[in-house]
Parts: sequence; C-alpha cells; structure tokens
Amino acid sequence: MCGIVGYIGPRKAVPILIESMEKLEYRGYDSAGLAIPGRDSLLVLKKEGGLSALKEKLNGQGYDARAGIGHTRWATHGKPSDANAHPHTDCTGHFAVVHNGIIENYLSLKEWLQSEGGHTFCSQTDTEVLPHLVEHYYEGDLVEAVLKAVPKLEGSFAMAVISAGEPEKLVAVRQDSPLVVGLGEGEYFLASDVPAVLKHTRSIYILNDGEVAVLEAGGIQVLDLKGNKVEKEVTEIKWKAEEAEKCGYEHFMLKEIHEQPRALRDTLGGRISADGAGVVLDEVTISPEEIRGLKKVFVTACGTAYHAGLVGKYVMERLVRLPVEVDIASEFRYRQPIIGPGTLVVIISQSGETADTLAALREAKRQGARVVAVTNVVGSSVAREADDVIYTWAGPEIAVASTKAYTTQLMSMYLLALHLAALRGTLEPGERGALLAEMKNLAAKAQRVLDNSAVIREFAGEIAAGRSLFYMGRGLDYAVAMEGSLKLKEVSYIHAEAYAAGELKHGTLALIEENVPVVALATQEALFDKMVSNIQEVNARGASVLALAMEGLEEVEKVAKSVVYIPKTHPLLAPVLTVIPLQLLAYYTAVARGCDVDKPRNLAKSVTVE
Repeated sequence: MCGIVGYIGPRKAVPILIESMEKLEYRGYDSAGLAIPGRDSLLVLKKEGGLSALKEKLNGQGYDARAGIGHTRWATHGKPSDANAHPHTDCTGHFAVVHNGIIENYLSLKEWLQSEGGHTFCSQTDTEVLPHLVEHYYEGDLVEAVLKAVPKLEGSFAMAVISAGEPEKLVAVRQDSPLVVGLGEGEYFLASDVPAVLKHTRSIYILNDGEVAVLEAGGIQVLDLKGNKVEKEVTEIKWKAEEAEKCGYEHFMLKEIHEQPRALRDTLGGRISADGAGVVLDEVTISPEEIRGLKKVFVTACGTAYHAGLVGKYVMERLVRLPVEVDIASEFRYRQPIIGPGTLVVIISQSGETADTLAALREAKRQGARVVAVTNVVGSSVAREADDVIYTWAGPEIAVASTKAYTTQLMSMYLLALHLAALRGTLEPGERGALLAEMKNLAAKAQRVLDNSAVIREFAGEIAAGRSLFYMGRGLDYAVAMEGSLKLKEVSYIHAEAYAAGELKHGTLALIEENVPVVALATQEALFDKMVSNIQEVNARGASVLALAMEGLEEVEKVAKSVVYIPKTHPLLAPVLTVIPLQLLAYYTAVARGCDVDKPRNLAKSVTVE
C-alpha cells in the first residue's frame, strides 16, 4: 500500500526523501508529497499523480531543511487528488502526518473533533484525523501528544509525524503496517520497506506493533505506547543496494524475471545435504513426533502466493500423503476452518505484511495450529509471528507483478514437502534424491527458458490488440495457468481466465470463437494425450493456440499454432519452468500495449489493509 519515508540528520532532507520515495513508489503512485520544517512553520508540498508530478512541482529546489517526511499514496479513502494526497496537516498547519493503513473509526473521530474542538477538515481521507488528534492533545511535547492520540485509533497504521514547534524531531508509530528505521552515522532514516534505506545503511530497527520511534539528529529511542523505553536489536540487511536498481533493464519486472536463476540457487543454498540425499531445514523446528502425527495441512495466501500454494497442494499430497486445503487468506478465517490437533498451517507471503494473510495466521494460531511461514522479508510480521519461517531469499522485488517471489515460493514448498516426507517415511530415498538432484538443475534450465523467448515475443505481439485470452491446463499445469492469467491481467489489462481443461465442455467452450487466443499448458506427460484432445476442441472452434510443453512431447506441434518447449524435468518441478514463458508473455504484451509495467493501474505491491 502507501509508502512512508523520513529523514533527520546533517544533510539536506528533500533530495534524500525524493530518492527514498522513488524506491517505494511501487507501494502506491496515485499521489506523492513531503513536509519539511520552515523557519516558523511547515512547508508541505504534494501533488496528484506519480512522483514525477511532485518533482516537477519542486522544480529542482532542494531547500535547506535537515529533516522531513514523505509519502507515496495508494488511494483507499478518497480519490487521487491534491487535497487527498499526504502529508495531511491540522487546522494550524503546525503538525503534518503521513500514514499507511486504514483508520477504521475515522468518521466517529472526525465528528468528535469537529464538535469538541471545532476542527476543520479539507480532504476525504481517513488520515486527516491524525494531525488533528495530535493537535488536540499537544501541550508542548510531540511525543506525549502522539502517545495520547494513538489509543484513540482503531485499525491498521504506520505513521510519521513532524511538528513546526519541534523541527528536529520525527515521531513514528507502527500498528499492523510495516515500518523500519535505518541507522546511519549521525543520521536516521524512516521507511515502509528496506529498499528505501539500502543506499545509506544496511543496519535497521524493525519496529513491532505498538512501538513508537523518536528520531532526532542526536540519536533514536524506541518506546512502547506507555512511553517506556524498548531495547531493540539491530538487523543487518544482506541485500545489496544495486539489487533494488534496474541495472540496465527497461523495467524492474523484466529484471526480476531474469533474476530467477540466481534466486532459485539462493533459495536452495545450504538446504540440501552434502550427500544430496536430504533436505536441511534447520529453521523448521517441528519435532519428528509432531510431523508424524500430522493429520491435515492448510495453505493460505493471497494473489500470486495463493497460486504457489495451489502447486504446493499437489506436491505435498503427492509426497507427504496428507490432505491439503488451500485457502485465499481473505476467506480463511470467515469460513470457520476446522483446525484441531495435528493441523499444520502454511502461510505464504512475499512481503510478510499482507493484512489478510496476517489475519489468517493469527486465526490459525488462535485455534492452536502449528504455523510455518514462507516469506521473502527477514523480520516481517509473518516471520515474527509464525512458529517457523522459511525465507525464500529472492532478494528485493520491486515490480508490483510478482515473478521471482513466486518461483522461490515454489522451491520453498518443495523443500518443506521433502522435509516432511522424509520424517513421515512417505517417499523412497531414491526418489527423494532424484528430486533434489533435479531441483539443483532448475536454475540452469530456467536460464535456458529465458534465452529462448522469441516465440513468446511473437505471440505477445499478436494478442496485444486483443481483449480476451484463455489459459487451460490439467493438474499442476492448471495451477500454473491461473498464475499466468493473473500476470497478464495485472500488467496488460487484457481480460484473461484460466480453466481446468477437462471443464471445457461444461461451459467454457461457449466463449471460444474464431481467432480467440488460447494458451495451453501441456507439460505433464501422464495427462498429455488428454491435453492434445482439449487443444483439438478449441481448434475446432477457431482458436489460435500457443502451447507450452515439455521437451520430448513434440506431438503437440500437430495441434498448436505455436509451441514453446521447457527443458525436460521431473513433472512435479515443471511449474518452476513453465511459469517463466507466461511471465514473459505478460511482460511483452504489456510493453506492446504501452502499459506502465512496473506500476499497473489500481494496484500496489504490498496490500497492508483489508
């Protein structure tokens, strides 16, 4: 969702704030703004549109302020506009606030502030109640005012406050929305996500819920909501600053697609035993007895991570021989899932901050389940609250459309499944060793897929002017088809749907007519003949078919207009390779249509509100 930044130190704040906001624009790009101390008041500059609009408004003016806060917005309450852009101020312009999250009781707070204090509001946002609350409670101490205001709030929020009366101080609060503090030499940085501070420092504090950070040029202190000092451990970020840069690629999405071979190697690093016969998952501390006593597994996630969970279901049921249910996280807790002894819940989230996924995690723990998290971000809320965590080590993912996060999530699910299978005795050592050996080959095979994208580019050019596209597959291919469909929708704005190929005759065929493009996944040899028949069914209605098949299944060329082959691999592992052409198809189609690939309309990278 929205991106928050802050700086205080000896350098000019505005260039640092703008640079940091550029790193977080993937969190929201409906508007942007900043607030800095002036001589006797705050200077607030904000503008509807992307960060470029704000930079144009600044017109190269750097200002001399040594402190400030900034914001990139993804609209929730109130349409994108100058008035609804952050920062928001109080009646006097004495306080400015930037906020990520949703204040659920803002209407009642607004009415109370209007009736009790005569406060005047200028926007449609929930955020605007925050500076007015601070104004209401301010008696000369900004920290005290914030500590009095926060208990009035219901919902999720990360916020930063600056005051004209105390210009050398920033106060930040976290509750259910991410916030980190970067620790420099005589300077401090505030951000919603790590990439914003990587250029300046790799030493950070990860704020927990209910913590207040007070940043001053002379130092930083972290308090709880009662004002008591909290001792924090410094987290060292291992990402390199250049990992959050485009490095010559036209878009972050393309860069991240091409980073997948490296990311796959990093996910596996140190997790296969020296003899290649077993999985090393020291971070999963479930006892062998508890693993052998498992009766059921739930996987819950949102978006792309949900699709990784669908693949995980096939893999875990095949290898671990346990029933697996996969839930969209936003639905999980509302359907009152039956969780009892012997239940394992696997939570998947790239950011580790997705609001619905966090809520599902907490519901699972409330009911007594053991929770394993698969996430990319060290120290994220999901990582901290789960019983065990498997980090994907994908590196920073900036593009809104997730790519390398998905394939590393798949690899993590394979590792978890093999770990559980070994302890439950449901997989022969020889098959386990063969799977692990082939997993080590996936990075090189992914590179081969990336090096042969000409057919994908050509097909993208053909469909770019279209309005609709269909994906179909069976088994694991159907799960991957759903992810391919999502990617195309996200970045090209073409309507796309994925169907289980066996369901064609139950309604879907009514949508197939002359020249309708269909992407048919046919990588599973055991289901190949049936997929060929399904392709013939859509061909008979005039469809234009692009087929994805495993090497050695050349029979598909007789029924498909175009074919992309993935290197031969174990059928269970095929999704890691099959998805890459689908990612490229989405990317090249979006480019051909002139879409803003990295910042698709109406979307944000991390959905931290329900």
